[in-house]
Amino acid sequence: MNTCKIYPHRFLILFSTLILFSLNLSSQVKSPLLSGKEKDALFRNQTQMLETSPYKNDKWQFIGPTNISGRCTDVEAVSPRGKNYTIWVGSAVGGLWKSTNEGTTFQPVFEGMPTASIGDIAIDPVNPDVVWAGTGEANILRSSNAGCGVFKTTDGGKSWSLMGLENTFTIGRIRINPQNTNIVYVAATGHEWTPNEDRGLFKTTDGGKSWTKILYINSNTGVYDLVLDPKDPDVIYCTTWERMRQKWSDPRTYETTTNDGIWKSTDGGKTWKKINEGLPDANKRGRIGIDIAQSNPKVLYAYVDNYEVAVKANPGELDAYGREKSTGIIKGATVYRTDDAGTTWKQVSGLTPDQKKFMQKHSGTYGWVFGQIRVDPQDENTVYTMGLSLNQSTDGGKTFKSLEGPHSDHHGLWIDPANSNYLLDVDDGGLAMSYDKGITWKLPIDVLPLGQFFNLAYDMSVPFRVFGSVQDYGSYYGTVDLGKGRDKISPVEFKSTLGGEGSSHAVNPVDNNTIYASGFYGKLRRATISTFPQNIKDLLPKMMPGEAPLRGQWVAPTLISPHNPDIIYHGMQYVMKSIDRGDTWEFISPDLSYNNPKKRGDISYQTISALDESPLRSGLLYAGTDDGRIWRTKDGGKTWGEIRNGPVPVKFVSRIVASKYDIGTVYMTQTGKRDDDFQVYIWKSTDFGDTWQDISGNIPIGGVNVIREDPANKDILYAGTDGGVFVTKDGGKKWEVLGNLPFSYVLDLAIHPRDNMIIISTHGRGIWVMDANPVNEKDKIKKPDDDDADVQ
Repeated sequence: MNTCKIYPHRFLILFSTLILFSLNLSSQVKSPLLSGKEKDALFRNQTQMLETSPYKNDKWQFIGPTNISGRCTDVEAVSPRGKNYTIWVGSAVGGLWKSTNEGTTFQPVFEGMPTASIGDIAIDPVNPDVVWAGTGEANILRSSNAGCGVFKTTDGGKSWSLMGLENTFTIGRIRINPQNTNIVYVAATGHEWTPNEDRGLFKTTDGGKSWTKILYINSNTGVYDLVLDPKDPDVIYCTTWERMRQKWSDPRTYETTTNDGIWKSTDGGKTWKKINEGLPDANKRGRIGIDIAQSNPKVLYAYVDNYEVAVKANPGELDAYGREKSTGIIKGATVYRTDDAGTTWKQVSGLTPDQKKFMQKHSGTYGWVFGQIRVDPQDENTVYTMGLSLNQSTDGGKTFKSLEGPHSDHHGLWIDPANSNYLLDVDDGGLAMSYDKGITWKLPIDVLPLGQFFNLAYDMSVPFRVFGSVQDYGSYYGTVDLGKGRDKISPVEFKSTLGGEGSSHAVNPVDNNTIYASGFYGKLRRATISTFPQNIKDLLPKMMPGEAPLRGQWVAPTLISPHNPDIIYHGMQYVMKSIDRGDTWEFISPDLSYNNPKKRGDISYQTISALDESPLRSGLLYAGTDDGRIWRTKDGGKTWGEIRNGPVPVKFVSRIVASKYDIGTVYMTQTGKRDDDFQVYIWKSTDFGDTWQDISGNIPIGGVNVIREDPANKDILYAGTDGGVFVTKDGGKKWEVLGNLPFSYVLDLAIHPRDNMIIISTHGRGIWVMDANPVNEKDKIKKPDDDDADVQ
């Protein structure tokens, strides 16, 4: 049984530090970067930097996984008329992909854009070389990223033009008028974290040269779904949802809202009316998906995230993530149907006890994530809903069955209008294809390389292995084999290992077989890699009655002390230390967050997000939190002082790195993602954090997720951003783009100290490596035994 000792007398914070902190709250030298237009312009600067970078030809090598894909948001195809289907797949954070051979192979066709997050795509019904891409995933998960407007290609993806709407950030749907394809409608769901005016329904009549907002409610209400009547495209239906994602909770419907529901226009969007007769009350309606029967346009289906309580929660009852349920289980996914073009709606799903259970199990209460429904274009009674499973009804929504085969968590479905047996499904595992209406499925021969990694660790095996946690998969590792040459590394399949889909990993550098990783929200465990999944040990201590429950970040930091591999540090709201490999623990800090009771919800927040120990001095520790606090202890946790001061803003601390070259030097990065802020925050201190210097230099755009020192040269630093990798050789005065990497959200970076390979984990494009020798010239550094004997 784990034990834990708490020493309240250690929790001393100097009064002078608090005074210094309060005086410097407003002393910020950088303003947040909140504009999508400015983001696009600054990314163009990054593109120009690559063209002049001395490292522009340095080669990034994809190492995998070859057996894992990632979340995709939309799929569209062109009916072939005797030829191979052309398939377009939009990914959540991996760009846009195209296949001209019916899914046998895919090529990326959205490289070099200022975002890799795709919300929706639409193919021109007259000219299939014209494709629209709305950027910014509308599912607003914790791993979602903002877009930068609507793009258009007229040459099948060879080139793209930005058509505006840069400040929408997320796009739910694009529809094209089939009778006049210069008329396009865009449903803008808006910012994920903050209010903004660029929400609502936009229309262009000149192919995107200009836009008019034709439906707007307020700065918190977006338009999520949209359909046109196939017989009269001036008849438009759309859905609205008033919501905001908080840092401490999933997005929820406002209890006082009257703005959530379904709208109809019969004049191309000039005038609108609400059509909600028969639906739940507005404050019980969350995200709504909608589709129209092409064979009978009077029939529409609405997939409503229903907030009416179905089952009250028992005291202490937990959800799938281990979080306590507040009110109970909501009805969640509920299907409604209209047979009179929206005049009245009737609930058709979940009308029997068995079907109620089915909808809860397979569609779930995460309608804010999915919210998608499709109607068979040839049969008004065949309906598909997307959720945890892909579900099919052939009796107008009365009964549903789950279609087995594809990965879980479904976000898009295309049904061939000429052959409705042919289905293309996109989910958290990529793309799946069915030729028999969902009875059987096949995957692309080459798995789309869209692995969404949160973190990175390595070991000292020969060849060395890399470890990371992957969105909706769990944790995996792969081998980096340099045997064929440092520039001839082959991508490999990855194997499952300890950890959840959001974890940090630490591998014992002595035995290379003991691994530490967390399940959800920092629930730390230990295992042996070679025998996994046997012999897993839970490590978190039990809390005493009356003590606050432990809170951990989605990727809670865990590290092995560089001074003793038996010493483990783990960050929750407290810094925890074990001297016996995690068997027993001591809390060596107070709650380092602001611990604001008003900011507690169903998402673990006010936690430690970054933690490091100096390689030069045992017990010199730094910690940063997700709510923007920064701390230091010089005596192993006996006393802590807050060191956020001067120009440092209150932002999510994404990384702290204590220097291996100088005992007083420490580096820190922050990300403004959860404030819809793209500013670049990189800091350096040479006095243990007492003062900070901005070393972001000429990096044009953030956020910044990680900084690392070079293992061979103290003046070389590496930074991973939501867009690529940068390197500086002068301590941060001037940065260069490192290598011609596809646009990637680089969440972690390391340099293998023995093999001198740079490793990055990306959220959306898997794991990559690069030979560091051309950068730090470590291969040219003379070793002591290299000296010639005859040198005088």
